[in-house]
Amino acid sequence: MPSPESLVTTERVALVVHPSRPDAKAVAARVREWWESHGGLVVDVGGDELDIDGSTESFGFVISLGGDGTMLRAVRFAAPRGIPIAGVNLGGLGYLTEIQPSGMEEAFARLVAGEFEIDERMILDVRLARSDGAQERHLALNDAVIERNRPGRTVRVGVSIADMPFLSSVADGVLVATPTGSTAYNLSVRGPILSPTLRALILTPISPHMLFDRSLVLDPHEEIRLEVLEGPAAVLVIDGFFPTPVGPEDVVVIAAAEQSARFVRLATPHFHAILRAKFGLADR
Repeated sequence: MPSPESLVTTERVALVVHPSRPDAKAVAARVREWWESHGGLVVDVGGDELDIDGSTESFGFVISLGGDGTMLRAVRFAAPRGIPIAGVNLGGLGYLTEIQPSGMEEAFARLVAGEFEIDERMILDVRLARSDGAQERHLALNDAVIERNRPGRTVRVGVSIADMPFLSSVADGVLVATPTGSTAYNLSVRGPILSPTLRALILTPISPHMLFDRSLVLDPHEEIRLEVLEGPAAVLVIDGFFPTPVGPEDVVVIAAAEQSARFVRLATPHFHAILRAKFGLADR
């Protein structure tokens, strides 16, 4: 690889920064200084309330500064545009963020030199059809959840799979996750862990009040339809953000999206080794 001093790039870089971490602004200044000193252009495309339609510029990379939550915001911007995402970890677990601040400039040099791989991950296409005819559409990297909006109450959700009625779920909620999201909320409600390279849908009830309490792993083409039945209203939550009220006769349809999230990898990812390290799994 050429020395960092000799590297020149004309890439535009989109920057997504954690909005409230004190160290994020300082790291963002380092990012801007490095790329601009090597001929690039850095554009801040948003923080907490990222506007996915706010820029039509072409970018070579999206750089996320924060933890996995910031990466989820970055995916909303990057996935529809097919832009690779490089994550600088300023958070805790950091499943998705590979670059550490101490090695950031070296990592950027490798990006400019083309010394990286692309790790493609399946994402969800989430469509909300309101009873009044209004429509919403979202992309989710981890999960989409319909859950109760008040403590002490359950929500009754009609579940259909591949246009066939499956069951009426009485639970605290119903979660649909990707393989990437299998280690997020899905894991905390005892759903299965899937290798993130798979393409599959995970349907997991949240604290079900019924005998059937198992997750289902479905083919990505088996579209899932969720409809709130009688009882109190619920909320639809996308990747932990944007809680949106849903009520009877509102319908949520979830399927694998045509687009993928594209993550920059500087080393070959070994999911099982990452899982072992993040959970502190000891040898027998």
